[in-house]
Amino acid sequence: MMLGLHVGRRSLFLLTLLLLTVRRAEGDQQRFHQIQHGQCTYTFILPEEGQASCREARGGGRTSQHDANAIQRDAPPAEPSLKIQQLESIMQNYTQWLQKIESYVRESMKTEMAHLQQSAMHNHTAAMLEMGTSLLSQTAEQTRKLTDVETQVLNQTSRLEIQLLENSLSTNKLEKQLMIQTTEISKLHDKNSLLERKMLEMEKQHAEELETLRQEKGSLQALVGRQSGAIRQLEAQLTRARGNSSQLNCSGFTVHQRRAADEEKKFADCADLYKAGFHKNSVYTIQINPQETKKVFCNMERAGGGWTVIQRRQDGSEDFQRTWKEYKLGFGSVLAEHWLGNEHIYQLTSRRQQVLRIELTDWDGHQAFSLYDRFQIGNEKQNYRLFLKSHSGTAGKQSSLVIHGADFSTKDQDNDNCSCKCALMLTGGWWFDACGPSNLNGMYFSRGQHVGKLNGIKWHYFKGPSYSLRGTAMMIRPLDF
Repeated sequence: MMLGLHVGRRSLFLLTLLLLTVRRAEGDQQRFHQIQHGQCTYTFILPEEGQASCREARGGGRTSQHDANAIQRDAPPAEPSLKIQQLESIMQNYTQWLQKIESYVRESMKTEMAHLQQSAMHNHTAAMLEMGTSLLSQTAEQTRKLTDVETQVLNQTSRLEIQLLENSLSTNKLEKQLMIQTTEISKLHDKNSLLERKMLEMEKQHAEELETLRQEKGSLQALVGRQSGAIRQLEAQLTRARGNSSQLNCSGFTVHQRRAADEEKKFADCADLYKAGFHKNSVYTIQINPQETKKVFCNMERAGGGWTVIQRRQDGSEDFQRTWKEYKLGFGSVLAEHWLGNEHIYQLTSRRQQVLRIELTDWDGHQAFSLYDRFQIGNEKQNYRLFLKSHSGTAGKQSSLVIHGADFSTKDQDNDNCSCKCALMLTGGWWFDACGPSNLNGMYFSRGQHVGKLNGIKWHYFKGPSYSLRGTAMMIRPLDF
């Protein structure tokens, strides 16, 4: 539009210039006029001065008196036909030049319009390319940002996976180490068990022989005392009646009969022995059932006496990592570390209501106890289940034994409420429940190694869950003692 307007204005300017040149030619004879257009120069012959106007030529040289435009001349006018011819030739030249100029303008307009359209197309294409480039740049920027976010997410996910893998590996490593240690301990226990059992059997046999000798010695001493009293009585009687020999024979028969009666009498537990006059801590024989007797250690001095000891730990000489059968029948020496046997404990607690006293000693010499007014265990079909009532004592305000009851577990028979097998992890046989706060049959650790041991001899509410005690004793006595 702007280019066409510019070309139109230029054409109008050229036409106006030509008309002015024609008018000047009418008043000026034989004059030349040049027009510069671009690189081209156009020369026009202007008319001579003094020629008659067109109206005069048409009128044949006659001038009206009332014609105000008539020109008065001193010289005679030129011939009209010659001037007309000259003007016609001049007009033809002008017409030809105007046609050429018009054709030139048209060609110029066509070329410029073509250039303009081509330039518009180029501009439109450039704009489209610029818009496409901008969109591609924005898309590339968004893609880069998304790639960065995805990379960060992948990095975080990788870190979490690595941490989980490390935790899993460390857990597996700890489990393997624990299993290896447990296996090694079991192997060592198995290797030493034979020698230990032989030594314990010899010690047990020696202790039983010593105890038998002690009992015989006591019996002989008692007999000697009684015989000495009888002899003194006989001597007194002899002094009063030397000739009464029949009375002496009768007294000797009475002493012998009393001794036989004491030896044949059977006691149900240490409480019966205490009531019978045995007030010294020692090993005694009790009647577990009508067909079986059992040697037990009786504590006749602690808390009123009459206590039957069912468990003792004092120096780590006995291995308490035993099987179900061994815990059922009992093991160890009654004079040292031992377990009386679940079957024997069941028989003692099933015929009379029993009180349980647990005595504890730490490595600083401090002692404490826990007392339960009712203590009983079930039979083997009931997994020797524990039943307790009424806790008291100085070994914690809360009971470290499961009051509501728990089954007995060993390394070869798991009856606890935990999937981890407490008897293998904590060692020993015990009423674990879900591993629980106590285990008096755990590993025995000596001084300096007794802290931080979860599988030691523990009583949670006395010294905490990782303190292994120096000594323990479990004793029972009839409730009506």
